[in-house]
Amino acid sequence: MALQSKAQAASAPQRAFKIALTPGSIGVTVASQRELNGLAHRHGFEAVEPMPAEIAGMSPAQLAELAADLGAKHLVWAAAGLPVDFRKDDATFRAGINDLPKIAAGLHRAGVRRVGTWLMPCSDELTYRANFKQHVARLGEIARILSDHDLRFGLEYVGTQRVLVGRKYPFVHTLAETRELIAEIGRNHVGLVLDSWHWWQAGDTVAELRALKNAEIISVDLNDAPKDIAKGQQKDGERELPVATGVIDTAGFLGALVAVGYDGPMRAEPFNKIVNALDNDPACAVSAAAMRQAVGLIGG
Repeated sequence: MALQSKAQAASAPQRAFKIALTPGSIGVTVASQRELNGLAHRHGFEAVEPMPAEIAGMSPAQLAELAADLGAKHLVWAAAGLPVDFRKDDATFRAGINDLPKIAAGLHRAGVRRVGTWLMPCSDELTYRANFKQHVARLGEIARILSDHDLRFGLEYVGTQRVLVGRKYPFVHTLAETRELIAEIGRNHVGLVLDSWHWWQAGDTVAELRALKNAEIISVDLNDAPKDIAKGQQKDGERELPVATGVIDTAGFLGALVAVGYDGPMRAEPFNKIVNALDNDPACAVSAAAMRQAVGLIGG
């Protein structure tokens, strides 16, 4: 029996995803990519968020130095944030689109291959159908530019129930709806940014995650929720670090991602006031420790 158990353990899928440092999600402020790389390395992260504006302005020599720094610190790139606000008026969207080719080209030269953003799950002006049409058009335009520079594009649905009812017209807020939106955009490099918080808030399931393919997942966020607050009363900006409370089924969430072979970055995104108030090093330390504890739930 012991030999059989060891054989089963050896044949079980192992995690391929990388524990990533994304500074804004834990209240960390840095002046440069090199400073952020140093924090990531010091606290045992495996991936680090790229800073698009800085990278886009780097010379070939500076990019070579940055690549050497990443290699020396055993880091890979996590997903970059999308520097285009597609949620507001057309003038705001156009301003972002005009700058995107230069930024996308810089990210590509640096070796970045993933970009992510989030979807507002409601609107005061647009009905679901009108909002869906606008998202397909705008995100499709963004996706085309990113594709020109070999950048995969991830969309994160926001399932928080209090946010969903915050405006007149509800919009995309579940995994299934986001996949429908991606299908309508019609580009195979567009996929999902999954967040355990929104997955839980939306009532999505482990089975739905296990039905995904690795190629559909661009990036992942990991969080827990405060205890003793009804799901419908939870506030989006008051979360907990991974496995802090056990309210969210972290083991089921991570186990599904391991099963589908997810091999991208995974970050903590607690939006937690206590964590945000910490200095850079303590904030990175508690985030890294929480991520390692979460990974321990799946043996790795």
